[in-house]
Amino acid sequence: MSSPYFDAFDYQRLSDEYPTGANFISKYSGMSRQQLEDLQQQRFQAVLECAWDTPFYRSLWLESGVSKADVKDLSDISKLPIIDKSMILADIEANPPFGSLPTRLEKTVSQRVLQTTSGTTGNPQPVLWGPWGREVQNALLGRTYTWLGVNSSDVMHSVYGHGLVNGGHYIREAATRYTEALMLTAGTGIETRSERQVAVMSQFGVTVLVGFADYLLKLSQVAADQNLKPGKDIPIRMIIGHVLDGGREALEAAWGGAKVYNWYGVADTGIVATEGPERDGMHVWEDANYLEIINSEDPSSAMGDMVVTSLGKSDLAPLIRFNTHDLTSLHTTGTSDFPFQKIVGLLGRSDNMVKLKGINVYPTAIGGMLQEVAGFTGEYVCRVENPGGVEKFTVVVELATTSDNSQESVKQLLAQKLGVTVEVELVARGATAELTGLNTRQKPARLLDLR
Repeated sequence: MSSPYFDAFDYQRLSDEYPTGANFISKYSGMSRQQLEDLQQQRFQAVLECAWDTPFYRSLWLESGVSKADVKDLSDISKLPIIDKSMILADIEANPPFGSLPTRLEKTVSQRVLQTTSGTTGNPQPVLWGPWGREVQNALLGRTYTWLGVNSSDVMHSVYGHGLVNGGHYIREAATRYTEALMLTAGTGIETRSERQVAVMSQFGVTVLVGFADYLLKLSQVAADQNLKPGKDIPIRMIIGHVLDGGREALEAAWGGAKVYNWYGVADTGIVATEGPERDGMHVWEDANYLEIINSEDPSSAMGDMVVTSLGKSDLAPLIRFNTHDLTSLHTTGTSDFPFQKIVGLLGRSDNMVKLKGINVYPTAIGGMLQEVAGFTGEYVCRVENPGGVEKFTVVVELATTSDNSQESVKQLLAQKLGVTVEVELVARGATAELTGLNTRQKPARLLDLR
């Protein structure tokens, strides 16, 4: 029985180049940095060849005065212009319905996978993969799960969204193909009601949660409301997902001490970096990604935008110097048996940064600051307005109870953390859900720009 998808590439080659499980450990443990960089150079050549065969890059590069002779390897990559989502969306508008990025001029790729982004920062964007590029991303995420300890005894429960959005499908493909765990694909709260989700988790003995911390924290409260106790009624031992700075402790406490592991990626790139079992920084999967950290406003700053070149997307829709606009810096402490660089994790987004009195304020980073507030539910939203031409920034904070806090004390805390005074509104549990889309979106909105 043939499979057009899996027959489109050499699966043994993929397993050798992007190993998982014990094969991953044996290949990369003890590898030198030079050996890794040599591997990156080889894979970049294939991606570069694909990009020159793609109308999107060919026209962009030629218009920028770049020829094939100008870029021979990764040492020349700075000669190429940086792209971002806005450029891809403009190309899609000019070349509907998918744009010219997922198009080859001289090679036909008949098997393609189509999903969309979540639309967190605007209209959902169609994203296409060729079978090789898609399966590389699946293997890398499966590698992450098994490295962190997911095994045949586990039942995984995913709260990533399905439908058109890529998240849930990506996680399901990776978990079912590259781990031995059982996978429950519950989706968001609008796909499977929160009350039903915790009941199913208890019924099937879920041991691993995967998803965004915001909704997983909400599920812990729903479980408590249903008199379901983590560790007893729901035997969660591990949570693997996306946690902003300061959110780990609250999530672990909410789920009975289950260990929380953080990883980073976006729809276009798949997984880029993950914490290891030691939870000391996030290892960049540099066998499949070339990462630049760039701050155009302050080149001397250690923090900057993550600009990613996907070394595994060499059959369709290549990504070269793609600015995610997610902020990070290198993690330079600690040791590792692996040659991969580490980053500190997600520090915010440069494209929803708000400048207040000369201070850069990142709404996605405020949640970590609020962890010191007693009774903080983990939910909040920032609102920026311009009444009468005067900028006003308000943080709306959900509290389980306001008895231990005053509006002024929270305001003082944020002023100390941010370096600038903002307004604060304290509201009851659940009051921000409609504004953030907590129950309907894969990633809740943290900024409402009403200017």
